[in-house]
Amino acid sequence: MITHESVQVWLDRYVAAWKSLDPDQIRALFSEDVEYTYTPFDEPLEGREEIVRAWLEDFDDPPGSYDAKYYPIAIEGNVAVTNGRTRYFEADGRTLEAVFDNIFVLTFDEVGQCVIFREWYVTPHG
Repeated sequence: MITHESVQVWLDRYVAAWKSLDPDQIRALFSEDVEYTYTPFDEPLEGREEIVRAWLEDFDDPPGSYDAKYYPIAIEGNVAVTNGRTRYFEADGRTLEAVFDNIFVLTFDEVGQCVIFREWYVTPHG
């Protein structure tokens, strides 16, 4: 059974894997048969190795030019809804370039790996 605490640990590991691009850290997050969707209208990536490949092919550059913090906001059985902010910085690492507000709907298996990952994100209006 997932808890707010276990989901927070997973989210922190997600950010660490995103920053490190370590294939083993990425694999540890997801079940072998995971479905991962970047937006509600995308076809899902299917399978852990497909996620690893996608992350390593289309990574945010340069390292250190982005950060994120996400928090669980609702838990129902093995499904968590999370919210957070992703920030991208100019090369100087201080000047904000872009901000995204993110909602993740995550379904976990019995060992705490994500089996379904759905993302929605928006940028500020104006």
